[in-house]
Amino acid sequence: MGRLLCTGLTSLDGYIADERGDFSWGEPDVAVHAFVNELERSVGTYLYGRRMFEVMRYWETAHERPDRPAVERDYTSLWQAADKIVFSTTLDDAGTKRTRLERRFDADAVRDLVRSSTRDVSIAGPGLAAHAFRAALVDEVRLFLHPVVVGGGTRFLPDGVRLSLELAEERRFDNGVVFLRYRVR
Repeated sequence: MGRLLCTGLTSLDGYIADERGDFSWGEPDVAVHAFVNELERSVGTYLYGRRMFEVMRYWETAHERPDRPAVERDYTSLWQAADKIVFSTTLDDAGTKRTRLERRFDADAVRDLVRSSTRDVSIAGPGLAAHAFRAALVDEVRLFLHPVVVGGGTRFLPDGVRLSLELAEERRFDNGVVFLRYRVR
């Protein structure tokens, strides 16, 4: 049985993007990216909201850019090998391989997917992830806290949800990023 993982590259004050939608401050350096790659090796399926998918769709063709660093080429391979489910009422076609569209979030269907999976399932996009948090589906929360305060924007974690967490792992990187992995109790 897989686990449902929710990972975020966040500011210290809990945002994945600032009020203008900028998230460039969260771009991982080589060490953080390599660590992310190792974490992502267990993922067999990505669940995305439309906006997050539009950001991640970059990885569908990233291999066509030979100037990319090895760590990015590695992530490209991981992303392309995984299945993707995009939850959107506006997209007509995802335009990427191994991707299907769903019009609405069905907590029971996601629960069944995770239970029947031999690999982990990752959920990304704060709006979509909020549904999973509210349905008590998330097994782990993974945070990459960046040494920046942005003061507002798109929050990683939803309001109105209370979770009891157990710290399972922590790591500090030379660039000041701190990784925290929590199991949901």
